[in-house]
Amino acid sequence: MRIRRVKKSDLPTFVIAYLYTYSSLPDYHYSHPRDVKNYFKWLLKRDPQGFFVAEEDGEVLGFVGSDARWEDFWGHKVLEIHEIFVVPSSQGKGIGTKLMEKALAYGRSKKRKLAELWVGEKNIRAQRFYEKLGFTRDGKWGKWIRYTKPLEEKLEKS
Repeated sequence: MRIRRVKKSDLPTFVIAYLYTYSSLPDYHYSHPRDVKNYFKWLLKRDPQGFFVAEEDGEVLGFVGSDARWEDFWGHKVLEIHEIFVVPSSQGKGIGTKLMEKALAYGRSKKRKLAELWVGEKNIRAQRFYEKLGFTRDGKWGKWIRYTKPLEEKLEKS
């Protein structure tokens, strides 16, 4: 498996993979291909260096759209994880973890101190995934729960 930056030519694959992956979570995604295309273009425009795809033997396994140019509610620059998904046939194989590690490393390279993301309140599987990666709940807005994770390495006291 390799992880690379997304290119404009990944648009059709993103749309198909996105719609397929989110078909079981109707409350938390775009359902029309036109909206998904616009979402892809928005992600690519927001921070093209932070938008990654995992693939193996030419097959797309998942995507992560991170954004080091984002500001949180208080005006602090953070690494925002706008999107992460792994196609159902590839879930449970560590691909989501590798995608998230790539995004978090990108945020550190941009000197961000905090990563944040939002997840649907009924998406328990994703919440468990984020918590396993060290994210903690940090608020709620409507049907969305905010998770955050410090990106600075903590030094051990001797």
